[in-house]
Amino acid sequence: QVQLVESGGGLVQAGGSLRLSCAASGSIFSIGTMAWYRQAPGKQRESVASITSGGTTNYADFVKGRFTISRDNAEKTVYLQMNSLKPEDTAVYYCYCNARVRYNSNLLGYWGLGTQVTASS
Repeated sequence: QVQLVESGGGLVQAGGSLRLSCAASGSIFSIGTMAWYRQAPGKQRESVASITSGGTTNYADFVKGRFTISRDNAEKTVYLQMNSLKPEDTAVYYCYCNARVRYNSNLLGYWGLGTQVTASS
C-alpha cells in the first residue's frame, strides 16, 4: 500500500503564499505522475497541477503564473508553491499519485487525506 501525507496548509491573507508538501511512503516500486487537486465547499474536486516522473508539468488555467509544482523523486515528495493567493483558492487540497508497488503490478492511484488552505480577503 501507498500512503500520502500532506502538510503546509493554513490560513493566509489574500496575496500571501503557502507551500504544500506531500510525502509518499509504504511499499513503493515506482511513482508515476504526482498531482494536486482541490475541493471547495459545495464544489467538485478539480485538478490544480501535475508533474510526471520526468518533470513535465501541467497547470489549471486558474493557477498559471501563481502556483508552481515540483517533486523530489529521491524523497518521494511533491510540492506546491502557491503565491498571490486569492480567496477563491480556499479549499481542501489533496495530493494524488499513481504508483506501482511491485515491478509487475498495475499502476494504481492513491490519495492523501487533504490539507485545508484558506485565503482571507
